[in-house]
Parts: sequence; C-alpha cells; structure tokens
Amino acid sequence: MKKFFEDIKKDIKFKSAGPGKKLTEDSRNELVTPGVSCSSRPEASQAAQSKGASRKAPNKGAQMAGAAALARIEQQHRPKVQTSQDAIRNQVKRELEAEAAAIAASQKNTDVEASRVPQKDPSCFSVAGVFFICPLTGKILTKTEREMHIKEAILMRFSEDVMEASIMMIHTFNKDKEKVKAAIDIISKYIENICKNPTEEKYRKIKLSNKVFQEKVSVIEGSREYLQALGFESTALPVDGEDRTEEYLVLPPQEPDALEQIKVDLELLQKGEPIRAKLDRQPQVFRPSQNATNFELPPDFYNLTPEELKKEMQLKNEIVERNAMLRTKAMREKDEQRERRKYNYALLRVRLPDGNILQGTFLAWEKVTALYQFVRDSLENGWQPFELVAPGGQKLKDDDTLALNECNLAPAALLIFSWDAAVLSDIAAAGGKTAVLLKAALLENIKSMS
Repeated sequence: MKKFFEDIKKDIKFKSAGPGKKLTEDSRNELVTPGVSCSSRPEASQAAQSKGASRKAPNKGAQMAGAAALARIEQQHRPKVQTSQDAIRNQVKRELEAEAAAIAASQKNTDVEASRVPQKDPSCFSVAGVFFICPLTGKILTKTEREMHIKEAILMRFSEDVMEASIMMIHTFNKDKEKVKAAIDIISKYIENICKNPTEEKYRKIKLSNKVFQEKVSVIEGSREYLQALGFESTALPVDGEDRTEEYLVLPPQEPDALEQIKVDLELLQKGEPIRAKLDRQPQVFRPSQNATNFELPPDFYNLTPEELKKEMQLKNEIVERNAMLRTKAMREKDEQRERRKYNYALLRVRLPDGNILQGTFLAWEKVTALYQFVRDSLENGWQPFELVAPGGQKLKDDDTLALNECNLAPAALLIFSWDAAVLSDIAAAGGKTAVLLKAALLENIKSMS
C-alpha cells in the first residue's frame, strides 16, 4: 500500500514538473535546459546572483506579510484542534450568518412591497423610528440589529468572564424556556449530588453519550461551556471489558471552598434571565405647539406590512359606517382586540402646565405605570404627585395591570399633565408660580414642533 501511494506521488510530480525536470533522488530540484551544457550553469548562477544582489532587500512590512503568508500556507496543511468554545463560536457564527441572510432576504421582500406604497420623507415623521439599547454594550440598535448584536456581545464576554457568559448564553441563545428549565434541573441534580458526596468519583463524571444528557442538556447552547466553567474537564476513559474509550466530563476532586463557589455559580444559573435589548424611549421636549395632536409615525410602529398599511386607510371608512350600526358588546370587544394587535409601539406626548411637551416611545403592551415612571424620571421634582389625563378626559391611574393599548393610547396619543390637588394648593400659595418642571438635560435639547 505504501508503494502504491509513492507511485501516485511520483506520477503527479512528473506531470507537474514540466520539460527538463529530473526526478532522480540526487537532483530533484535541478533544472536542465535543452541545448545548454552543465558547464554554463555557474555563469548563469553568477548572473542570477549578481541580479539578485542589485535587488533591494525586502522591507519590514514585506517580511511580515511573507511570514503571515507562510503561516497561512502551513495552517492549511495542519488541521486546527478546536476546543469546545471554538466549536460553539463557529456554530454561532454560522447561525448569525444564516440569520443575517434571512433578515436580508426578508428586508428585500419588504422593500419590494414598500416600493408599491407611496413613501414619505423621513424628516416628516414625528420620530426617526424605533430603536433599542444593548444592555451589554450600550449601543443603539435597530430592530433587525438587536438580536445578532447581543449574541456577538455575549460571545465577546467569554474573554472576560466564562461563567457569566455561559449563563447568558444558556438563557439567551435558547428560545424554548421549558427546555432550558429542564436542562438546568438536570445540571442542578449533578451539582447537588457532588456537594452531598464530594468523595464519590461516580458523581463527578458525566458520560456524554448518556441518553438524558444527550436529549436534555447537550442540546442547550452554552450548557457544556457552563459545566467547563465549573471545572469539568473533557476526558476519554476506558470502557470496562472493551478495548476502547468513551468521552466524559470529569470534575476533579474539590476542596470545601470550591464546592461552596460551585453552589453560588449554580444559583446564578438558576436565577439567570435572557439578555434582551431595551427599548430606547428617545425622550424629546418640544416647545408649546398647536400641532401636538398631529402624528406622523414611521412603519416600525405598526405590526403590518406596507401593503396592509395602505389598506388601513380604506378600512377607516368602513369603521365609520360600522360605528353607526347596532353592535353587541362581544362584537365591540372583538374589534377592539383586533385594533390593539395592529400596533407594536406607542408614541406618547404629555403636555405640561408650562405648555412644553414631553415625548417618549413605548411598547404598546407596556403598563400604564411605565408611562408614569417615564414622566417622573423627567421631572426636576419627580417625588411630587401628579395625574395624567388621556384623550376624552379619562384620568389614568398609576396602574401596573393595565396596558397602554388597553387604554387606547396606541399607536399615538397626547395626554395632559396635572399636579395633585395638594401640590396645586402649594402652587397657589406661592402666587401661582411654579419652578422649572423638567430636568435641565432635557431642556438643553428642546425643539420646535413642525
């Protein structure tokens, strides 16, 4: 067999050598040019050396580039030994690339649909769009960027804190919460057995081919990284009575202090939460304006395709006719629920006693208490009680059970701010004068409403 492969190699070398190439063992690298005697070679060699001597030596950059090229060529013939983290990074990279391709294809389809709908100048919108903030990097992201950016940020976290990154990975990369919980329950059982029986070697070994591990734990992205962060090591152990080995994750014997730390790390895993981008409120203050009730919202605010948005205008005429009809309560509630599902976000404005208008972006299903907190955080004296009045004169309670869309505040609404009665009494006693309402940082960027 060895001779067979040697003959194949010689045959390939012979075909690729070209005319005048010797394949003898003594002079494989020797070129023979027809019609030129061997005695003339020293002259040719000297001429070549003379020509080479006149050539400038390669600069440092060229040397570095050459070294890098040689390294790349060498790596092509040496398979890279991948660690578990390398494998998961490569897998996630492939997933991110696939997601990016899917998003690009979806965006292309959306752009085609949008091209059939009359487009508005972006400058006429009441807000530039919907944006999110990555809690790990603080970067402002669009809807299509957020998930991919967070995954990349978590992977970068491995270089700083493997334990924290693996916990984030488990809770964020895996969408099925029930499967995540099942995997965490099994890992918890592993750790509890080790802590109860620290000297028992069998509890410190996890067979990777075990059916429960395969079906419940290994399918969860980040689970192996977490176990390795605890101290488990990949080890090939001999199989009893057989001439082969099997892969295990083995935890070396642990000191009492190390076992206590493992318990802490397990609690962190059990209490972990997915990393999600937070909605950017985009707080903005406007000077007093009669146009406060005029809203021009970008398509991001709607849970509709561009084509559906076009049809929405046609449906408004039907709604007017439907309202004139006698309908049951159930029919009205069904229509209201359908209406609420159209909107993902709500652009809310609050007219303050001094006439200025405070604007912020919210999720349509956020609770009313989130709106109150936004206004409170914007006030110079947020501790003072106040009320918000919705369109139609409805007073909104600071309620954590009622959603904004249930109060008909989506996709946009103007609310009126009023102080609590006790505060109004204090203002009247002060001669009707009030201090500056909003924080200075917001007033620095005040704009006029177009």
